[in-house]
Amino acid sequence: MVDRMQALLISTYEMGRQPFGLASPAAWLRTGGWDVVCVDVSKERLRDADVKSADVIAFHLPMHTATRLAAPVIAKARALNRSARICAYGLYAPLNGQWLRSIGVDAVFGGEFEEELTQWAGATTQGAVGRAFQGRQRGPERPAPQIPRIRFLVPDRSTLPPLSKYATLQLPDGTTRAVGYTEASRGCKHLCRHCPVVPIYNGQFRIVPPGVVLADVAAQVAGGAGHITFGDPDFFNGPTHAMRIVEALHAAHPSVSYDVTIKVEHLLRHRALLPRLAETGCAFVTSAIESLDDRVLTIFDKGHTRADFFDAVDVCAAAGVTLIPTFVAFHPWLTPESYCDLLDTIAGLDLVDHVAPIQLAIRLLLPEGSRLLTTPEMRPHVGAFDPKTLTYRWTHPDRAVDALHQEVSTIVGMRLTADRRVVFEEVSRLAHDRAGMPSPSARPFRDRATVPYLNEPWYC
Repeated sequence: MVDRMQALLISTYEMGRQPFGLASPAAWLRTGGWDVVCVDVSKERLRDADVKSADVIAFHLPMHTATRLAAPVIAKARALNRSARICAYGLYAPLNGQWLRSIGVDAVFGGEFEEELTQWAGATTQGAVGRAFQGRQRGPERPAPQIPRIRFLVPDRSTLPPLSKYATLQLPDGTTRAVGYTEASRGCKHLCRHCPVVPIYNGQFRIVPPGVVLADVAAQVAGGAGHITFGDPDFFNGPTHAMRIVEALHAAHPSVSYDVTIKVEHLLRHRALLPRLAETGCAFVTSAIESLDDRVLTIFDKGHTRADFFDAVDVCAAAGVTLIPTFVAFHPWLTPESYCDLLDTIAGLDLVDHVAPIQLAIRLLLPEGSRLLTTPEMRPHVGAFDPKTLTYRWTHPDRAVDALHQEVSTIVGMRLTADRRVVFEEVSRLAHDRAGMPSPSARPFRDRATVPYLNEPWYC
């Protein structure tokens, strides 16, 4: 009898979600005859025995925080099991491929990774491994290759921690719901310069068949989910597909709510669809506003203007859809005055409850592969690449802005789960004081938040 091969899939952080990035490749590997152990080290201990018995160890790196947290775990895995083959996959794996290989990773996979990862895992000789990986090995400076089209499988969540261990949806009435996570599409048609999706997908996106998405949703509802987050970079890249999914979700699970991410330009272009989102249980729509400065929006290539943001607020309100804006609050073109304008605008539009406090402190990240690095506006501010932070360092031409960022980060970091209005008011008073501007009149506090939100306090 031949022993079955052992695969160990590891997640370090996925924003408080049960890791889709483990469940999906687990389905592929198990279908291929592998025994698979999934470990989310943000929620459970990584056992030495699982590391030592693994033939293949794979790390999911979907974001910057997850990548940095992976370094000591990769080192531990390599020390405990020198014969295992180790790979990394996800958006941030190709961007940091050279660094990952320097710390013991053998192979790196980016977009639509499941098939390639499974093929690589099955290549048992060193020569076969090399040949299997040669076609996809690239550095961040090279153009993104054509993203493969794969036959999606229903994610296998059978050995992951239960949804009760993850973030919950907080509702205005004080009740909570367990949150599931799935993806109806991957990649994005757009080329926003600060976005980590772009260097990998380069304007390509892939539809996940409705049957696969709905089977994944049904499994999570059976596991206790009362709310589903769709992790698509933009849910309306394919609006017909998107609406087909949520109509079917609502028909099958009428009490289950969901949230999606949609660009401002798509909210405006497809405004006629928004009332139906509300009717099918959409709790909120996240939209990456990033800045209220039209020059900055042009540098980022966001595809919308300050005026468009105001229109989107009105369109969503009219449709009964809760809009959750996100921001890159600190960047090289910010001034103390424009930061106060951002805060005053949030307050003036009655969006304080809609904005997670961490959004007030987000500072522009410049990882390997960022399209911003090629822009003339960004070049004067960029320093050397820092392997400790896995970013290119940049400094603001006005030291007072960098100092303000540190102060805001301290306030937010000490109050990640505090009342949003309390944190906002403290940040606003500080910002107006540093700008030499009078602070707005204090706004009344509320007993509880007026909009639904996920209680995971961190973001990137």
